[in-house]
Amino acid sequence: MPDAAIVKLHAWLHDHEAELLADTVAMLQIPSIETEAEPYAPYGKANRDALDLALGLAAKYGFSTTDLEGHIGYGEFGSGKNLIVSLGHLDVVPVGPGWKHAPFGAEIEDGYIYARGTTDDKGPTMASFYAMRAVKEVFPELNVRFRQVFGCDEESGFGCVERYVQTEEAPTYGVAPDSGWPLYHAEKGICNIEVSVVAPGSEVKLTKFDGGQRPNIVIDSCSATVVVSPSVRAFVEEKLADAWDRNVTYAWDGNELGLFAHGKAAHGSWPFLGDSAATRLFRFLTDISPVQDSILYGELLEMTHPGGAGLGISGSDEPSKDLTSNLGIASMKEGRLELLFNIRYPVTWDAEKLKALATACFAELRNEITFEVTRDSRPLYFPLDHPLVQTIVDVYEAETGERKKPGTMGGGTYARAIPNTVSIGTGWDGDGNAHETDERLKVEHLFKMSRIYAHIFYRLAQLP
Repeated sequence: MPDAAIVKLHAWLHDHEAELLADTVAMLQIPSIETEAEPYAPYGKANRDALDLALGLAAKYGFSTTDLEGHIGYGEFGSGKNLIVSLGHLDVVPVGPGWKHAPFGAEIEDGYIYARGTTDDKGPTMASFYAMRAVKEVFPELNVRFRQVFGCDEESGFGCVERYVQTEEAPTYGVAPDSGWPLYHAEKGICNIEVSVVAPGSEVKLTKFDGGQRPNIVIDSCSATVVVSPSVRAFVEEKLADAWDRNVTYAWDGNELGLFAHGKAAHGSWPFLGDSAATRLFRFLTDISPVQDSILYGELLEMTHPGGAGLGISGSDEPSKDLTSNLGIASMKEGRLELLFNIRYPVTWDAEKLKALATACFAELRNEITFEVTRDSRPLYFPLDHPLVQTIVDVYEAETGERKKPGTMGGGTYARAIPNTVSIGTGWDGDGNAHETDERLKVEHLFKMSRIYAHIFYRLAQLP
């Protein structure tokens, strides 16, 4: 028979689905992309607006609220020694071109909400908030404290959670609703590798290159300019006549050749799901250049390999499988090509290993290269027999009938920055992928998430 406590939680959530949907739509309509800092809005006015809405709702529904100078805030209720925390984020990545639906319109069509942030992470955060609200209303006597956290800088550097850990206690049990079902017990290490290359080419010399929005987004459009020596003009024009990539266009302006490439955006932890416009340009330049310059452009092309082979850092381990690499930003500065790679490395590795591997690789290349490893976020790993892991697996099976093994991920969630915390699932087949155009979430899946989250919170409250 179904557990009577869970039946009560589900019934309350069913009765409040319209409220959950309305509040989620309101949150999705705020364009909370990081912008210039303002007083008490360190990540910009729109992110401040999103936090104000969240804290206003928490206060309205009887939570006590705390605002940490606009970096992050939370609503809390209950009493007791144990603290159960859910950490969601309200900031989103830029939208990019190609949307069919208004990115912040929160339009509902054929049972889906379309908006940036539906799956990453406003939809899950609101579902989690309502799940905690259900626990508060149905079981106010539980001798446990519950806290829903609303972050504002997850996509741009974790500054919000860095502020949080300065003053706030660690949870007894924590979840971050921002990954896959039932949970991810391992999150790869995440760092950036910043590569600087002397402008390649002599007869086909690179003078301009520009592409990318964020390190963790596959480049979907990219432009470049090369100066072509008169001695190889005929050679280059012959190669252009045979060029096969219709996603790359070009135009002459005297001895300058301008290039533009279209690709497809995707989350940087799954670069193989996208189509890098920068890769297309480097391949195009490799194809049209005479031999010596072609070798230099070919090295840059290899660097864009999504497994890190061209950086010399490819590899894997058993818990988390293959390393991934995403060239997220490319630009020219003072005669150098600047490339910013976002790396997701195995949980048994560290940044020093990456640095040693890349150093050995670059020493063998013809391009003049310098590099550094920056913004390293160490891996997260929980064994499968940990009570937090086992509880979430059991709840997911009870809710869905599916006994599913915890996964590993290349994405980074708040779980890696907060002790005693794992990331949990957010959506199902048919929902849009994070960071892609026309991101979407099925309305019924929003409600389903809230029911599962409430079940998880209740079960965690029973643990010692």
